[in-house]
Amino acid sequence: LRSCSPGRARRTNASRRACLVARFGDIYAQERLDAETLLRTYISDMEMVQRIIFIAAVESFHAAKMAYRQFKVRVRETLSLGHSGPESLEDTVLDYIVRHEDLYDVQASVNEVIRSMNINPKISFPPEIDFIVISTLIRELCRVAFSMQTLIPPLDIAFGTDGELFSETKYHRSFDSDFTAVLVAYHVWPALMENDVVIVKGEAVTKR
Repeated sequence: LRSCSPGRARRTNASRRACLVARFGDIYAQERLDAETLLRTYISDMEMVQRIIFIAAVESFHAAKMAYRQFKVRVRETLSLGHSGPESLEDTVLDYIVRHEDLYDVQASVNEVIRSMNINPKISFPPEIDFIVISTLIRELCRVAFSMQTLIPPLDIAFGTDGELFSETKYHRSFDSDFTAVLVAYHVWPALMENDVVIVKGEAVTKR
């Protein structure tokens, strides 16, 4: 094991949080649109394109959180053998993960996301194409989601379902929405949450 700096995770928490929130916004503004443009070359239905991207975001967070939990268990088991303080074992584990996030096998998460998307009944794709075409978006989402798990408290995305009541605090309406409709037809981008409080609004389409 490489050496670690005690307390690093807590000391850098605020600055790491700010960077990760900004990065989440950048992915929405850049990688999401790149993926949208790419998908439009294969799929003419804009709703299906946006559904695919939203599900990619949801599955990326799910895969990254699972990977983080497994990674943390392995680090804790290893560090507990020689841990003597003065920091708590939990702080030492978190410091190690923050210093060595490069050990996260992001490609394994990307593969897991693509597997999950292939069996999702809400989205479809021309059989000659694979969801791997948007792997850049998936990889960046997995990376940011994994890093968000190292924050105190961790950040996560809001749970969203088709047909839910539209929430002004959670979402912006897409420009093509029916602004008088009260139900979400489908989601474009998830909201970012901290302790069940929205810190970055997502995007949703409302229709009657």
